[in-house]
Amino acid sequence: MKQHPVTTAQPTIEIADAELLTLRNGMRLYLLPANEFAVMRLSLVFRAGSSRQQVPFSASATANLLAEGSEHMTAREISEQLDFHGSYFDVNTDRDYAYISFAMLSKFVRPTLEVAAEILLHPTFPEEEVETYRLKRKQRLKIERQKVDVRAREAFAEAMFGAEHPYGERFDEEAYDRLTRADIVQFYRAHYTAANAFAVCSGRIGEEERSALCALLEQFPATEPTPRPAFPPIRQQHAVRLKHEGAVQSSIRIGRLLFPREHPDFVGMQVVAAALGGYFGSRLMQNLREEHGFTYGVISAMVNFEREGYLAIATQVGSEVTEAALTEIHAEIERLRSERMSEEELQLVKNIMTGEMMRILDGPFGIADVTIENILCGRTNAVITENVERIRRTTPEEVQR
Repeated sequence: MKQHPVTTAQPTIEIADAELLTLRNGMRLYLLPANEFAVMRLSLVFRAGSSRQQVPFSASATANLLAEGSEHMTAREISEQLDFHGSYFDVNTDRDYAYISFAMLSKFVRPTLEVAAEILLHPTFPEEEVETYRLKRKQRLKIERQKVDVRAREAFAEAMFGAEHPYGERFDEEAYDRLTRADIVQFYRAHYTAANAFAVCSGRIGEEERSALCALLEQFPATEPTPRPAFPPIRQQHAVRLKHEGAVQSSIRIGRLLFPREHPDFVGMQVVAAALGGYFGSRLMQNLREEHGFTYGVISAMVNFEREGYLAIATQVGSEVTEAALTEIHAEIERLRSERMSEEELQLVKNIMTGEMMRILDGPFGIADVTIENILCGRTNAVITENVERIRRTTPEEVQR
């Protein structure tokens, strides 16, 4: 006899809020103790993304060259010390922020933080390293722009915001030739300060670790925060088509400017995006991949910047089926808008979204990542429970609206 599996109530996701310490220089340090793990990660977030730069590529160059030599250590010595202690150093920049992280074993916290101090507080940006970086990045960008997906991504941002807008602008590879060490030093001094940053630490954090963290972070200069730059008006283009000689695939980007994460409909639009193309069995995957064989994959998601947010759909299809794929994508958008989604399909989407959130929050580093996102949105970790409940309460009528 066949028996249906027992249905159980979905667990509630509750994450403790971070403990906030405001240091003597004004920097905020958020602590997320998880003493059952013998590891620790320190993440610093600086308002030092590309929207803050005056010189093209200076924001990413500054972040990426921090570890290429300091007042007391060469780039090789920095790398060797981190490797010797099994520590991990990561850098990432986007339009708004620069993210610098150090992950380490608990028994090697102090030596790792000593290296972190060299990287964060005493970088020298050696001229020869700047020159090597410029040449490599120029060549890499030139190669990347031969790919249809890179060209489409850049063209989509420009069409969404405008060529003069910091979220839409792009620079020629030759701009690397004009980037100087002085530009990088100036950007570092202006933006890598206590007023332009906060730190989140997660993992095993005892009194010794607290003391070492505070000693490190309180060395950042206590200056006034850099003014928020004025953005030009958004100037959109409805459609852009780029010819790419010899391409066997077309890269498609479709989207709509909506609102940032603080908007009350942002979570609801995340449900819409997930239903449309947020998991393997989504509507766009079923249509473009399973039914028509146009693509290996397609995705839709809400994208969040500091000042704007938008819905984006991305895929690559055979060049000969480009028009057919566009027709099917628009048809799926229209179907989601005009037809009521079934309760069964919506429940599947909800389960996938809450399950993915639980996966992300399974460990101190994932919790730290979500905490950083919440801080950037001006919220505490209580919003995690609110958002999960918002997802669970979403109705087919709300999806359609």
